[in-house]
Amino acid sequence: MTDPLRTAAIVSLFIGAASVLIIAVDLVAGHKQSMWIMNWVWPITALYAGPLGVVQEAKARGEEPPGRKKPFWQMVALGTTHCGAGCALGDILAECGLAVFSLTHFGQKIFAAWAVDYVLALGFGIFFQYFTIAPMRGLGFRDGIKAAFKADTLSLTAWQVGMYGWMAIAVFVIFRHELSKTDPIFWFMMQIAMLAGFLISYPVNWWLLRAGIKEKM
Repeated sequence: MTDPLRTAAIVSLFIGAASVLIIAVDLVAGHKQSMWIMNWVWPITALYAGPLGVVQEAKARGEEPPGRKKPFWQMVALGTTHCGAGCALGDILAECGLAVFSLTHFGQKIFAAWAVDYVLALGFGIFFQYFTIAPMRGLGFRDGIKAAFKADTLSLTAWQVGMYGWMAIAVFVIFRHELSKTDPIFWFMMQIAMLAGFLISYPVNWWLLRAGIKEKM
């Protein structure tokens, strides 16, 4: 099982990296998103979503026809992707750091990783949300941070729960041992975990947009 799985992991990671490069080249060529923070969101999204991220990035920069708005489900998907980029960036940086500085909690490295992941994901999530919600509402720094915290915390937590859920299945059920952060299989599992995070966070973002807590994008 391991060798075919490792091959699949390497292929998936290569596709993710190639997708990031495609979006980066597109951005350098001048095809920018109307909201500058999205120029960071889409390359990060491509790390786990691969070609789907490339396609959605191209669609997102297209102009909506006059008098026509995106369907609500698309607005929710965009908001979830935006939230997920902050989560993904925090998770990736946390896991890279823990590959060097190993920590354990309750005798398990994965529990310590989840704690560090959450802190960094929350920080980046609020950062990403601030630069969306503050300009759209015309808020100053303090009010913008408060609004970003309110808008992103629940969504981000749902994303992390989905990610933790899949990684728990991988570690405790599929492999029955901790995965090395230098193994491509670990990062392949993280790609799947981020997709799980998207699925769990989507209905939460639906409610947040309906309630007017988050801005429609």
